[in-house]
Amino acid sequence: LTREAFVQALGRLGVPFVQCFSEADREIAGLANRWGCPVLSLDSDFCVFDLAGGYCPLSHFQWRSVCGGRGAQGCYVPARCFSAEKFCGHFGPLKKSLLPLFAAISGNDYVDLAALQVFFSKVGSPRGRAAGKGGKHARLQGLLSWLSQFAEPTEAVDNVLKYLKRHQREEIRELLCASMEDYTPSDVNLEAFFQNGKYDCEAARNSNLPQWILDALAKGKLAPFISDALMLRSTFLHVQVENMQRPSAHSAALPIRQVIYGLLLKASQNTEAASPSKQTNELPVVCEFDRLRKTLKKTFVQAASLPADICDDHFPLDKLMEVPMVCRQMFLLETLGVKMGFLESVPSNLQLPVAVTCYWICCSEPKVKLHQLKALLLVIVSGELHRITNNPDTRVLCAEDDSIAYKEFLKWKEKKLQNKDFDLDAAHTFCQWQCCLQMGLYLNQLLCTPLPEPDLSRLYTGSLVHRLCRELKSTPSVENLFILSPKMTQLYQVLLNTVES
Repeated sequence: LTREAFVQALGRLGVPFVQCFSEADREIAGLANRWGCPVLSLDSDFCVFDLAGGYCPLSHFQWRSVCGGRGAQGCYVPARCFSAEKFCGHFGPLKKSLLPLFAAISGNDYVDLAALQVFFSKVGSPRGRAAGKGGKHARLQGLLSWLSQFAEPTEAVDNVLKYLKRHQREEIRELLCASMEDYTPSDVNLEAFFQNGKYDCEAARNSNLPQWILDALAKGKLAPFISDALMLRSTFLHVQVENMQRPSAHSAALPIRQVIYGLLLKASQNTEAASPSKQTNELPVVCEFDRLRKTLKKTFVQAASLPADICDDHFPLDKLMEVPMVCRQMFLLETLGVKMGFLESVPSNLQLPVAVTCYWICCSEPKVKLHQLKALLLVIVSGELHRITNNPDTRVLCAEDDSIAYKEFLKWKEKKLQNKDFDLDAAHTFCQWQCCLQMGLYLNQLLCTPLPEPDLSRLYTGSLVHRLCRELKSTPSVENLFILSPKMTQLYQVLLNTVES
């Protein structure tokens, strides 16, 4: 849930941001040059772009050494700035326009390095020195020195190809040129997005996606998971710290993903999906990359066959936000197997996580144990207690018993644990809950948020849920952790009763 928590934090802090339609590197470089800013990142690809303001690796910020406060510089954090110009000055001088070719040759996702081994054996080591200790470093230095003799990339590419077998040359030329293109700053006018909220790029225009989806993607209101499923018919499911001997934690959320695919792809049910063979039942298929034990495996997953009233264009993708709220809410909750009536006593900001928790209990494997459920609900309550006791709005008064309960909770957290054993199956179960919550969030976003989105940073803390889980097994009285706050005690009871019912 890191990406979702980060997007929420940006929104909460009022930090403007854009989510790019495809790879963001070129668009970041284009905007940085337009604004004359350095790029802050941890991606060494930015050493290769021609950036007017340079590249500041986040690992070189001295965050604890804030300097100054007066004078022209004001207050600042010391950092390091990489300049392609200074770097190239060490090698010849090397033309900056040759750095993308250097990156493409020396290691790139798309270029077959095996084909370039003969080339490296001839030019990769300075003054013909064998690549021994520190061989890779020497090879890169040799390559940079060799490139410095050329005036422009085309000439250098022609000279690289001379070292290859004739039948390889054209294919490698195309790969090198395509890879070099990735290091050209984009001409997409991202500045316009920050001025008027309009994001316009060729890839988005050619996608034929509904405008509301393009707008929601740019504003981070939909995850890239949605555009991957729509455009690529392919999704990647990230692995957590889970029991590798068991099926992937994402298995529990498969039915929710199938409903998402059904909503996204029902318009193209009669077209051939991204499957190795033609569909026999004409349901669209999405290729999912997930783990099988410790390896990645791709599986072709059928989209859910949606109910007839929805297929009958009551939920058209291009007009989804126009569908009545109550219909979208009902569809979301039916997917999670919960009726709205059950959630009426739950605070609105917790209705989605509680509905997901009900779903998780039904779909989790191994089955959720009662002390695991209680641990999860106590963490949710602790987040609510933190929210009301740390509310920055001075007009909202916090009850004294809530403040006392929060202080007692912090004291309990500071106590040293006697038993620090790690329960792998409990971890797996909580990973499944996170997978279910993630897909519940994505479905809720796709349906234009019929339920409020919970604050993830306060909703779940992994270390805390594991500690509570361990303590509840040996000391059931920990369930009364918030007994000093009648409000929180009642909230815990409401959550437990709702889920158990």
